[in-house]
Amino acid sequence: MNSHFEERHGSSDRRGVALWQVVTSSVLGSTVEWYDFLVYGTASALVFNKLFFPNYSPAIGTIAAFGSYAAGFVARPLGGAVFGHFGDRIGRKAMLSVTILIMGFGTFLIGCLPTYGQIGFAAPLLLVALRILQGIGIGGEWGGAVLMVIESVPDERRGYYGSLVQLGYPLGVILSTGVFALSTRLPEAEFLTWGWRVPFLLSAILVGIGLFIRLRLAETPVFRQVQEGHEIAKTPAWDILTKHTRTFVVAVGLKVSEIAFVSVATIFSISYVTGQLAMPRSAVLNGLLLASVLELFTIPAFGWLSDIYGRKPMFIAGCLFSVLFAFPMFWLFQTRSPLAIAITLAAAVSFGQGIMFGPEATWVAELFDARLRYSGASLGFQIGAALSGGLTPIIASALLLWTGATWSISLYLIVIALATLAATLSAPETARQPLA
Repeated sequence: MNSHFEERHGSSDRRGVALWQVVTSSVLGSTVEWYDFLVYGTASALVFNKLFFPNYSPAIGTIAAFGSYAAGFVARPLGGAVFGHFGDRIGRKAMLSVTILIMGFGTFLIGCLPTYGQIGFAAPLLLVALRILQGIGIGGEWGGAVLMVIESVPDERRGYYGSLVQLGYPLGVILSTGVFALSTRLPEAEFLTWGWRVPFLLSAILVGIGLFIRLRLAETPVFRQVQEGHEIAKTPAWDILTKHTRTFVVAVGLKVSEIAFVSVATIFSISYVTGQLAMPRSAVLNGLLLASVLELFTIPAFGWLSDIYGRKPMFIAGCLFSVLFAFPMFWLFQTRSPLAIAITLAAAVSFGQGIMFGPEATWVAELFDARLRYSGASLGFQIGAALSGGLTPIIASALLLWTGATWSISLYLIVIALATLAATLSAPETARQPLA
């Protein structure tokens, strides 16, 4: 293994420098992308129902705001398909520079949008259009960032290094939630007038930093081997859907539980705790910050453990936790204790998401051959995210409106966890095996 790796990267010193350049740039670039994507989710729960959907009751306005949030998830498979196609044909590096520009452009313009009170129905239409642009960007970003790393590291460390790319998510949450936490300290009138725009406008600075980093990367050794062997796929997405259907379905199934759980624990919980429980915004935002800080440690820890014990045990443990914690999570919210809410969010995010999210990037990518990997990993991950992550806040809000209680949301989370458990048991164990 070592000789093979040195052959791909040169001397040990140069290999180490090149490896950490790839890892660092992927994590930083991924953080920028996730910040852009997640800042919208926080705004959906806090202000968009008031500024862009004001003619509805608070409950219906929240569902409409979450609907615009879901539009980004629906667009993610499109980004995965488009950028996966060119990533498998042209290369991983080139796509990453394009996706960060698309994401940053969409996010900055959201911060400039006039509200419903200023231009009427055009405001929510423009909001949804820019959210779709965000979704296309993140849909193409994730697969490229993951492949840049796992196609450049030793086989026995792929779980750990792949999990580092996933740190872009909690770092994005910390940045987006932190900026909003500062913005919400403004008087309510000022926050609704201009304060909510600041997190979106700050994206321009982050995109400039991320683009500078991305342009300094080299192509992955694995993709160069595909090019040299003249093995470029002509229609990678079509090949995935028609010739590797079972693997694709498994990849989708591996995604749906963790993103449903974290969507409820983060996005929906903001609306539920501040609206239904009448708690201050700081109670849930501080809890989300704590949860995200803990994930900076738990995500790489679970990725590292997946290299030792395998990908399957991590996912089985995550699914079992999701089943067992689905009811207690809401019981603890209902204590109305800021400390209990913070601890609940930390546990829900670390074990309902992090234990699977850590090794997930590597495992989903390992399921596909190198010539189809960008498309396969992106489509599986993003369609799972669209089906579960994008719809879950809407479903949770609708279930709460329909039943008037949270037990229906808990049952929904249990069903989704069992779906991922079935996919986990159907997937091959790929830890420590050479990349095809």
